[in-house]
Amino acid sequence: MFYQSQKMKLECVRIVKKGRTNDILICQDLNCAARNLYTLLVLKEHQTVKQYLEVFERAGLAAQDSYIDSFSDQGAFCMVFPYQQERPLKDFYMGESYTLSECENVCISVIMACITSNLPYPILYLILEQGQLHLAKDHTVCLGYQIDLQELDAEKTERDCAVQCASILRDLLKPRASQKAFSYRLLEKKISRKSYGQLTELYKDIRITAAPGQKRGIRKRIAGWFLRNQDGLFRFLLYVCVILAVLALLSLLFQLILGDIPWLRLFFNGFKTIGTETLVR
Repeated sequence: MFYQSQKMKLECVRIVKKGRTNDILICQDLNCAARNLYTLLVLKEHQTVKQYLEVFERAGLAAQDSYIDSFSDQGAFCMVFPYQQERPLKDFYMGESYTLSECENVCISVIMACITSNLPYPILYLILEQGQLHLAKDHTVCLGYQIDLQELDAEKTERDCAVQCASILRDLLKPRASQKAFSYRLLEKKISRKSYGQLTELYKDIRITAAPGQKRGIRKRIAGWFLRNQDGLFRFLLYVCVILAVLALLSLLFQLILGDIPWLRLFFNGFKTIGTETLVR
């Protein structure tokens, strides 16, 4: 499956979702030697395209400044966004292994990703609502663009984004709520009153109430390392199990065919003869 624009030739490498209003695809650019990956949104309904462009116009933003390329292909309107490696914050965030200070740093990264995004608030709200926040290995947070535009609401404002973001941050801080987490308490209080109207206000609250950095003990650091690298450790153990299973199968075959297992001689018969001398009488 190919999509062609004036400057890009996109080949679909993975279909993320096929929706009623738009499809979400991961593509590589065949015109680029590096074969960079991109997120492609294919809008199939004219009304959705019109609403999407109106959202940018209403916000006073140029739509082309928010994505890499846009073009029409086979009656559909296509938008090319950067590809962000899928590391969903809700799956890769391990608050139990982080200190309160580290949790708050992730929260600040979430807010900064929202504030610095060149997106109108209805689009940003969709990103937050649909869990398109990704946690990099250095604990920074990036926005993803694999969104279903069927739920696009052009009336969403910065207040809606701030409230949604505050709820996400409260969940991130919840594992440390039993500590002196002033940031968590303040979020709880202001969310219940629906006090947040701006993302910058949310940023200031986390900054002001953030706990000072603290060094973790060796046990917590080791536990945290195992939690962060559990996927890699699991793959390593899986490879070891596969190798052992292959060796066991080969041993069985040698035993059935030759009546002996060659590599076991290293352990049982390795020192029977040294040079020209035989040690066994």
